[in-house]
Amino acid sequence: MKVRQIVNLLKATVITGDEFLDGLDIDRCFVADLMSDVLARSHNFGILITGLANIQAVRTADIADIKAVCLVRGKRPEQAAVALAKEKEIPFFVTKYTMFEACGILYAEGLKPVEE
Repeated sequence: MKVRQIVNLLKATVITGDEFLDGLDIDRCFVADLMSDVLARSHNFGILITGLANIQAVRTADIADIKAVCLVRGKRPEQAAVALAKEKEIPFFVTKYTMFEACGILYAEGLKPVEE
């Protein structure tokens, strides 16, 4: 699934990385606010859904080879997080859905969980 399709399904607002939305394929999803949980698993071709709106979410995505980051509950990211996402070319977007709703929507559309 292209990142743009995920953005559309979640009715999200793109903060940065719009130019990458059509070029990235996503087949896995991981949801966490605890970045140590994110780092404990492999995330190739995955998206991170989180409520963590600071730079740590983007740093973690970069280290874990996560392809995109989605903030939930309409949270606004810190400017440092936006700047790093732009520098690392990681699409970063915000949805008003809760984590539960966002996961349900993407699961219903065929996105799979990250494997252990």
